[in-house]
Amino acid sequence: MKDQKFSISKRIASFRFAFNGLKILLKEEHNARIHLVIALCTLIAGAIFRLSAYEWIAISFAIGLVFIVELINTTIEHIADFVCPERHDKIKKIKDMAAAAVLISALTALAIGLIVFVPRILSI
Repeated sequence: MKDQKFSISKRIASFRFAFNGLKILLKEEHNARIHLVIALCTLIAGAIFRLSAYEWIAISFAIGLVFIVELINTTIEHIADFVCPERHDKIKKIKDMAAAAVLISALTALAIGLIVFVPRILSI
């Protein structure tokens, strides 16, 4: 890679690969679609409640965190299944820990959402 010259077409192709990864995630992972629906509802609620810039930053980071961790979890699961297709206790442990990371990111996003939206809902 270091010996290759910079190429706009290769940079554009790398974006296509990344968007294809998102497409695969949303097509194949049910939980990712659930996260997407919740994210869209959160964005709509943010527009309705006219969030401040700092609140948008918090919400954006929370949504991004969940999708990043979901992508990493899915990648770990696919690699583990490729390396060891049969059931194995160590692979199960790895997959369970990766799933726990998604859970923690989703709970963190929920906490941020509650901190941002509950006071606004209570003030109606």
